[in-house]
Amino acid sequence: MTEASTTQEPIPIGSMVPLSGTSANDGREFRNGLTLAVDEINAEGGILGRPLRPVFIDSGRQTAEEVVRAARILIREHRVHAIINGYNIGPQNSEYEPIADAGVIYIHHNTLLQHHDTVASDPDRYFGCFMGDPAEYWYGQGFIKFLSWLSESGQWKPHNRRIAILSGPKPYSIVIANAMASASSEFGWQLPFPPRIIRTMVNDWRPIIEEVRRHDPAVLAVTQFHAGDLAKFHLQFMEAPMSCLVYLQYGALHRTFSNIVGDKGRGAIVGTVIGLPRDEMGRHFAQTYKAKFGPHTTPEIGCQPYSSMHHYAIAASVAGGTGGPGAFAINRRIAKVLLNLPYRSVAGTVRYHPKWQAAVPYPDATRDPSLGLPHLFYQLREPEDPPALIAPEPFADAAFELPPWL
Repeated sequence: MTEASTTQEPIPIGSMVPLSGTSANDGREFRNGLTLAVDEINAEGGILGRPLRPVFIDSGRQTAEEVVRAARILIREHRVHAIINGYNIGPQNSEYEPIADAGVIYIHHNTLLQHHDTVASDPDRYFGCFMGDPAEYWYGQGFIKFLSWLSESGQWKPHNRRIAILSGPKPYSIVIANAMASASSEFGWQLPFPPRIIRTMVNDWRPIIEEVRRHDPAVLAVTQFHAGDLAKFHLQFMEAPMSCLVYLQYGALHRTFSNIVGDKGRGAIVGTVIGLPRDEMGRHFAQTYKAKFGPHTTPEIGCQPYSSMHHYAIAASVAGGTGGPGAFAINRRIAKVLLNLPYRSVAGTVRYHPKWQAAVPYPDATRDPSLGLPHLFYQLREPEDPPALIAPEPFADAAFELPPWL
């Protein structure tokens, strides 16, 4: 840390992370990612000589009440200059209101299409609200394109064109399921039944699996995202597997999923619109992250607030500083730089759409891999092996393998 940074008032950076509840595993990774970024920035002198001081508030079950309360504490009690998170599934943008009133910068990874509508509804009020990853909508369209590529490239020969879709109860899961359904016919796929929305999570998936079996699909996609729910589903699917590809939404990337299912997870496909490419930057980050936080941590999740913290620090330095609640002028300058200055992060290029203020996905919304965050598709291997990154090019580092049950 430079001499200047040790003598100046620290800049408080807030973070609303689920450190308890069903997403606590991800919450700890989000805390790790922000902590690592702050340590690195402070080691280089902070922002224009001022060190950063992170402030974490537990957002618990991620309800609107809990997340709004966390935002108000960060603004009123800690006077934060920015709030930078991973995701909170549940507030549905209700936390935007106290943040917009305060005029501070807010970068999250809620993966929420509603973000587009809220920002576009009043760009002047929500000037500081950014989503550091693409909306969940892109999962659906991107998955159907991925299936078509897998089939057309000859790597997989489906025995029919039927896709069965099971959704969790959260809007996140439902939007993804409906986006998959909407894109299916465009690429020649059929749904044997509309997306099945499971309103209350179950421990026994067998009746639902048997219901799906009667339709003999070539693909079974599950858009529920909690690692524990996905692990229960997959273990019960593997008791009598169908002749179909299995797609598990996001949470199966987490280490806890592999710890539960063991080698039965091999062959399952998982997607994420923000992850960690296996290029030089991604590998270096993963090594640094595991060296600091332990070998059983998940840098693919911690990279989210890590990337956004660095992007914010660059934007604030270019803009000429930071500002707390009420400092609208400097925060508007920071927001302008965030919009106009794409950032090549460890997760790929973060380029904010000028209208949505959300990261643009590759190849879903741009065909240039240097201008979007890659929508990554992994295939699980052995429990101790990292997931194989099988798409898209040029980020893939492994080939697709037929799952052992096919």
